[in-house]
Amino acid sequence: MPSIFTRIINGEIPCYKIAEDENYFAFLDISPLVKGHTLVVPKQETDYIFDLNDDVYKGLWSFAKKVGKGIEQAVPCKRIGITVIGLEVPHAHIHLIPINRMADMNFANPKLSPSKDEMEATAAAIRAALPPIIM
Repeated sequence: MPSIFTRIINGEIPCYKIAEDENYFAFLDISPLVKGHTLVVPKQETDYIFDLNDDVYKGLWSFAKKVGKGIEQAVPCKRIGITVIGLEVPHAHIHLIPINRMADMNFANPKLSPSKDEMEATAAAIRAALPPIIM
């Protein structure tokens, strides 16, 4: 059975897409820790990030860097925090989280519940800040 992320990539489940190329996909987390919290995934469904082949692994981080730079321009923050947990969905993914303090990265924090309009506006702002090569 495909993971929820594969179903999002395939368009079976809607998302707030940030960027896509032939191998990678980025979209807003629907239960974000902070505004702009984005997930970056390889299109290749692999459960554990360290099981990705080296080329896909390196490409995922390169893609995440480009997306992170866009988030940084679109969402006021001091940095983009990065975490890989991988327990909640069996599909390798990177969390890109705009942070102003360490506590912004705490997954025990209550999640935000932004409106559809807020999510669409955030996604549009991040997309506008990205280089066209990854859209």
